[in-house]
This record gives sequence, structure tokens and C-alpha cells, in this order.
Amino acid sequence: MNRMVRLGALAMLAYLFGFLWFVFFMPSPASDERRTDAVVVLTGGENRIARAIDILEAGVSPRLFVAGVDKKVRPSEFAAEYHVSSGLMSCCVTLDFKSTDTISNASEAAFWLAAKRVRTVRLVTSDWHMRRAALELARLAPSNLAIITDAVPSRPSFEILVLEYNKLLARSLGLGGS
Repeated sequence: MNRMVRLGALAMLAYLFGFLWFVFFMPSPASDERRTDAVVVLTGGENRIARAIDILEAGVSPRLFVAGVDKKVRPSEFAAEYHVSSGLMSCCVTLDFKSTDTISNASEAAFWLAAKRVRTVRLVTSDWHMRRAALELARLAPSNLAIITDAVPSRPSFEILVLEYNKLLARSLGLGGS
């Protein structure tokens, strides 16, 4: 019994220290100088899409895949909302209307990246979401793909941090989904 209590306490300490690492050492933005073959942005968080479009417009990357766009959004509405010219939309922006969660975002993005033969990609999502998003993309994308993480700083609630940490742990162990 004493051994089980110690193992339980050790597991709780490992969980707590892991959570503290997760919170205090969140991923940060990538250098604006770092060029890539494409940008993938996961919708759902403040400033994610704006960051990805800034990268595209700056010429740091020539193409953009926007994963998880609401099915009700028309491309013209997207362009108007984010001030994207029709020329840039037609040549360089792909909107994904199929994916609905992090795993399907990664799946659709991986398919697009493979089809475009992308070798380096800049992944844009919120800082608290980056580790799991990068994990999912790395699992599904071609093995030779270099993923540059570009985390958008945010101010997540404690509840979001706990939920995301638990999802990251589960997915790291090959459990669960979304």
C-alpha cells in the first residue's frame, strides 16, 4: 500500500511539474525572417489568421492554407474580413472547409502539403495550442517536412490551459482525439 501511495504521489508531482512547464514555457513566435514554402494556420484563435496573412503579404512564404474555415464563410467574405486582395486570394490562399478540430486540421493540412510538395511549413496557431497542433501535423505530414512553429501570443484562461495540457498528454500517449 505504501508503494502505491508513493507512485500516486510521484505521478501527481510529474503531472504538476509538466503542467507548470506547459504554462511557463509556451512556444513563441518565429522570426519574421524565416522563409518557408508555405504557411498553415489553424482557425479558432484571436490574431492567428492575421499573423498568417502578414507572413504571406511580407513574402516570407508564397502560399497559405487556412484550416478549419466555417462552411458558411464565402471566400469573398474571408478576403474582405482580412483585407486580402482578390489577386492574392486566387493565387496564394487555400481555404479548408472540411476540418473541424485539431486532428482534422492537421489531416487536411498534411494532405495539402503533400499535394503541393511542400518541404518547409510555418505552422501558425495560438501559443497554448501550438504543441498539440505541431504534434498532430508531424504525425500526419510527410516525414521530410520541416515544421517551423510560429505561436501567436495569447492570454488563455486557466481552464483552457488545463484542458489543452490534458489533451496534449492524451495525444502524446496516443489516446483520444480532437
